[in-house]
Amino acid sequence: MKTVGVLALQGAFIEHEKILKQLGVRPLEIKHKEDLNQINGIILPGGESTTQGSLLETEDLLQPLKEKIEQGLPTLATCAGSILLSQEIEDQQEVYLQTLPVTIRRNAFGRQSHSFKSRGTFLSTAVEMIFIRAPFFTQVDPDVQILSKIEDHIVAVQYHNQVALSFHPELTQDPTIHSYFIHTLLV
Repeated sequence: MKTVGVLALQGAFIEHEKILKQLGVRPLEIKHKEDLNQINGIILPGGESTTQGSLLETEDLLQPLKEKIEQGLPTLATCAGSILLSQEIEDQQEVYLQTLPVTIRRNAFGRQSHSFKSRGTFLSTAVEMIFIRAPFFTQVDPDVQILSKIEDHIVAVQYHNQVALSFHPELTQDPTIHSYFIHTLLV
């Protein structure tokens, strides 16, 4: 059985764990760098990116996680997790893992009160998308595949072993995106 780590320092990680279990994958909460040696892939959940970035540094997880991702660890990132992966964050000097060659804009759709649900397509499949203080990608390198757009804004991308989303598939009843991650990257 495959094991997928779920970064469990802050944010909506339990919802990801439930979906992984439904899909027959063992979740493992990642809280220490030693945990990284036990996984076949990782999910970086939504939450607060600055808090998560700070905790990654405090727990000495930032550099080991960056190295694992650069070495090919399958990675699914949602909302704040996508900010952690991005090489550049608009209007912010501090960056974190920098493994995804994109520029991202935090709170791009507005504050908490501007959160919304939408139907969109992920590749060619219709999915429900929940946006909470969501970012979107403003620039992507040519090697980055665009998987989804909403209102002409890029909200899902893939770069080699990394899938990054602006929205929260873990808050829906639809396992499409987690299934894609498991069956496409976690093979």
